[in-house]
Amino acid sequence: MPDYAQVITMKIAGISGSPRTNQNSEKLINITLGIAEDRGFEVDRIFLSEHTVAPCTACDVCKDTKRCAIEDDMTPIYPALEDADAIVVASPVYFGCMTAQLKALFDRTRPSRIHGFLLSGKVGGAIAVGGSRNGGQEKTVQAIHDWMHIHGMIVVGDNNHFGGIVHAPAESDVVGMQTVVDTINKICDVLEMIRQR
Repeated sequence: MPDYAQVITMKIAGISGSPRTNQNSEKLINITLGIAEDRGFEVDRIFLSEHTVAPCTACDVCKDTKRCAIEDDMTPIYPALEDADAIVVASPVYFGCMTAQLKALFDRTRPSRIHGFLLSGKVGGAIAVGGSRNGGQEKTVQAIHDWMHIHGMIVVGDNNHFGGIVHAPAESDVVGMQTVVDTINKICDVLEMIRQR
């Protein structure tokens, strides 16, 4: 019989897919993870402005070796993703969709799927920030959700629509910021339901 008096610590990993330091996506991840910390969750930040992740070359080495043949900053990102109970991803919109840096990270998670669906069952949410109100944010959120679905994750939105949809500069978009807050709170709500089971 489980001991419900014991508090189970859960972790949320936040990924900023922007190559730019301290811009909208990183700020949004810091805001969301701050809310998660206030709600008692551990957090882990993965800022692609601080990492170099090369694109997948489909060499298929990972099928046999259980590890990627490319040795770069993706190596420490694997355990960060696999140890998390939830993943929130933020991306700026570059030419109608996510950044190339974020797509490279997504493609490089192939070993996590091939060898046991290691991201399956994690809760996932997405945030996109664009230079105009309708600059491709919903398509970017959908592309992030597609990656999460491929891994078998539990995908949530902002309890109203798809997730965080923001117009840059993020801090001045009151409506957009509310969707970001609602998305991270939904992630936390689902984790709390899981924790109570």
